[in-house]
Amino acid sequence: MISSTAEYALRAMSWLALTPDERVASSALAEKTLVPVDYLAKVLQLLGDAGFIEGRRGVRGGYRLAKPAGEIRLLDIVNAVSRNELQLKPIEACPLGIKSHGAALCPLHRTMDRAIAAVMDVLGDRTLADLVSEEDAPTPLCESRAGIGVSVKRT
Repeated sequence: MISSTAEYALRAMSWLALTPDERVASSALAEKTLVPVDYLAKVLQLLGDAGFIEGRRGVRGGYRLAKPAGEIRLLDIVNAVSRNELQLKPIEACPLGIKSHGAALCPLHRTMDRAIAAVMDVLGDRTLADLVSEEDAPTPLCESRAGIGVSVKRT
């Protein structure tokens, strides 16, 4: 239900939330999040267009969050980088356009609608700050490659 693009965006945003006091170069961000650098460029563009991150070119350039991690809901990230047809939103009418269904959803689409609603509830209730400050849990993305530890500061 969540696209690779959305997963990559969540990884990138999580890393930026873990490193709020620094700008992170796209190459470093790709390495830390295990997202292909060319694909990450597309994701970063979408995140910037949505106002979640800001970037600067050149020496001391890189990306950082445009607002505090506590103000960025996971659902908003997912929807910002997803194509309209892949955004998490309720099913309001038969996606197949079957006229006999009218406003009622068939059992399949009613079940899918409930699943989407559950995912929306979870992602809508959580922020980036929640991910990086959860007590007694491993730090998200704590290793960029097997055997290579990454030092991060929890906020």
